[in-house]
This record gives sequence, structure tokens and C-alpha cells, in this order.
Amino acid sequence: MRIIHTSDWHLGQTWDRRNRYEEFAKFLDWMLQTVREQNADVLIVAGDIFDNQTPSPTAQTLYYDFLRRMLQTGCQTVIIAGNHDSPQLIDAPGGLLTTLQIHVIGEPNIEKELIEIKQEGKTKLLVAAVPFMRDRNLRQVEVGESAESREQKSLEGLKQYYLDVCNRAEDRRRSLNGEDNIPLIATGHLFVQGGKTSKGVRELYVGTLGDVGADIFPPNIDYVALGHLHVPQKVAGSDFIRYSGSSI
Repeated sequence: MRIIHTSDWHLGQTWDRRNRYEEFAKFLDWMLQTVREQNADVLIVAGDIFDNQTPSPTAQTLYYDFLRRMLQTGCQTVIIAGNHDSPQLIDAPGGLLTTLQIHVIGEPNIEKELIEIKQEGKTKLLVAAVPFMRDRNLRQVEVGESAESREQKSLEGLKQYYLDVCNRAEDRRRSLNGEDNIPLIATGHLFVQGGKTSKGVRELYVGTLGDVGADIFPPNIDYVALGHLHVPQKVAGSDFIRYSGSSI
């Protein structure tokens, strides 16, 4: 399968109080052209589709018009929410979009995050579509606990979360008539240790999940599609854990 990994579109972002809708429209045209030229089977958008949680009507129109045009390519789409996105806004049209082979994950929900990409009725790819995770998704608040304890529990919770969703993927692999060669891609929207930042990144540290090690990703993942840092890069020298960088 041919897969395109992108992230951090930040639709609706302004520059010096000027809107950038023309730039975003040109980027989305380019992305659509790239999907066609590369004959892509799957497009993964690893978070921060919008620049804030209340995107303008114009920004939303750009987004939905792009999804409409994607239908004509035959390429399936997987989208997760980033820290700038409203999980509820991303999830709202999910039922409708899924019927169009567009899969969106806003709020963390391990029951929905394992996505099967099928061709001609057969599963060809599994995607553990993990969105941006907040502290409340990973641990219970305890009265009087220290900052170090909170951070440690959140990191342990995040590692366990990836392990759980990847274990579900392994179970699914085994159930598919022994087709254990089906690749597994995981997504994430977070700051992995050693990542290079840029001036365009803000709010890097949200809660206590600002800086995590690459060891949170289980070894059965074939590729990790990351968003959040705006510089395209490999993580920890790995060819298979990457940030795509921001669109603009």
C-alpha cells in the first residue's frame, strides 16, 4: 500500500492579523494533486487540522470541501485530533464520514481507534489511530499527589494505552486467517524526546505530557505517524517513527 503521512495543517491560522485562506486553499489543492500523482491508498492526518477549537466557517469549508474532493481519488483517509482541535468537532460527522471511507478520531476511544483499511473486501492495513491525549484520559486525580507522581502516572498511562491498542491490533491480525503480515501504523500527536521544534510550534507542553520517550511505542508497530512538531524528522534515528512537519 502507498501511504501519505501529513499533519499540522492549522487551517484558519492568521499571520500579522491577516487571514491565510488563499495559502491554505493552495496547500489543499497541492495535497489532493499529490494523492493523485502518488496513487495513494491512504492519507493519514496526524492532528491539528485546525488552528483552534472554534475554527471559522471558512476554515471548516476548506476542510470539508477537501474531504469531498478526496472521495474522487479512491484514497481512504484517517484523521486524528491534535491539541489545537476540538475533539467534539472532529468526531461530530464521524458516522457519516466512515461510510465514505474517511475515519476520524477526536476523543480517545480505544474501542474505535483500531481502523481496518480494506481493499477488495480484504484487510490490507491496520491503523491504531490514537489522537492527542490529555492527562484526564490517562490517570485518575488523587488529592495531595506530587507533580512528579502525576507526571509518572500520566507517562505510564500513555505507554499502557499504546500497548492496549496495539494488543488489540495483534488479536485482530491473528483473527484474520493467520494473516500476521498485515502492517500496523500507529498515530500520535505529542512531543517525543529529542524532537526538533520550530518557532511555529506553540503550547508544546500541555498538562504533563510534553516530553515522552520513543519507548512508549510497542515494537509490533511498523510505522509511527506523528504530529505536533512542525519540523519533518525521524525520531531517535528511526526510519519508522517520524514527524511529517507542518504544511506551511
